[in-house]
Amino acid sequence: MTHMIDRILKNTIKDHTKSVLLLGPRQVGKSTLCAELNPDLSLNLADEEHFRQYLNDPGMIKRVINALPNQNNVILIDEIQRIPSMLNTIQALIDSNKNLRFLLTGSSARKLRRGQANLLPGRVLVEYLPPLVYWEIKHKFDLQKALTIGTLPEIYLQDYGPELLHSYVASYLKEEIQAEAFTKNLASYSRFLDLAAELSGQYLNYSKVASDSEIHKETIRRYMEILSDTLLVELIPSYTDVDKKRRARQKEKFIFFDLGVRNSLLGRQSAAAFSREELGRLFEQWLILQVIYFNKLYKKHWKISTYRDAMGVEVDLVIETNEDCLAIEIKSSPRAQEKMFKGLNKFEQITKRQFKKYLVYQGEFEQDFDGLGFAVPYQVFLERILPGLS
Repeated sequence: MTHMIDRILKNTIKDHTKSVLLLGPRQVGKSTLCAELNPDLSLNLADEEHFRQYLNDPGMIKRVINALPNQNNVILIDEIQRIPSMLNTIQALIDSNKNLRFLLTGSSARKLRRGQANLLPGRVLVEYLPPLVYWEIKHKFDLQKALTIGTLPEIYLQDYGPELLHSYVASYLKEEIQAEAFTKNLASYSRFLDLAAELSGQYLNYSKVASDSEIHKETIRRYMEILSDTLLVELIPSYTDVDKKRRARQKEKFIFFDLGVRNSLLGRQSAAAFSREELGRLFEQWLILQVIYFNKLYKKHWKISTYRDAMGVEVDLVIETNEDCLAIEIKSSPRAQEKMFKGLNKFEQITKRQFKKYLVYQGEFEQDFDGLGFAVPYQVFLERILPGLS
């Protein structure tokens, strides 16, 4: 069964006159989105035959484009990071023909940097495409599905989707990303991936991960950088603007870009495989990801962080906008209770700014807890409160 979903970025890319570099992990729908704009020429560098042809003959792309019947063309090139040097030719083509427009996709900022890629400053609009977000699928949204099999488009929308997760993990994470790591030690990399999946949503403690996995700390650090560079994890910094008497944790929190991929690494794909406690942790990670992706998709430039200190005060999410500061506690419970605001109110006492305090939960009703903060259903938070921020 096929479903058509309008992606938030579609009109942004369609209406813009500049060329676009669309970044995002594999299988988030970059090629599908660009193909909907009806390019005059499509080239997929993930295709080994195309890759070898253009790698061995750098001038070929220019000859192919020059041979097109007119010079007012849209050119789609998938996985541009496989031949970063091609960007130099693209720049020359754009400079010589202002009517030529490129749609470029990439899944590895690391390969672009390592190839000293010319990222065409001033010539391309750089966008990020995540998996399907709540606002794109809210009429077809199934929270349990999003928490267990994730929201990669084909996996979420197709009946056979869950079967694809295993092959995604095996063929992409455990082979292609392994190649990025330049390591022959498959066992240590596989061990690291499993442990990283288990720790998703937690603060990064390289020493502890190294001890638990028996992998050197610097190797763990390099592996994590690769996951970040290939857009497979989101890193969330710690909020530190608090009373100096408090020892705010300086470590970053990390979350896998898609919870289905995280779960598949651990061999869990059906709802029955998860405890209630784990589903609660997944709900927290999913909601944080929605905020991060909203920020990127709409170019809000908000500062997003999290907080925890040595005294045990913890806040799941801190959002700082041009005008507002929000401190957010995330609970999977269907009931909001006064005690759930404890961390938010302790946080308010040690910060230097005025915060709006929200408990985001899975209940039905908005509630005002008389100075402690507001409890709001997650749908209300995502549909009204988040879009209403400056």
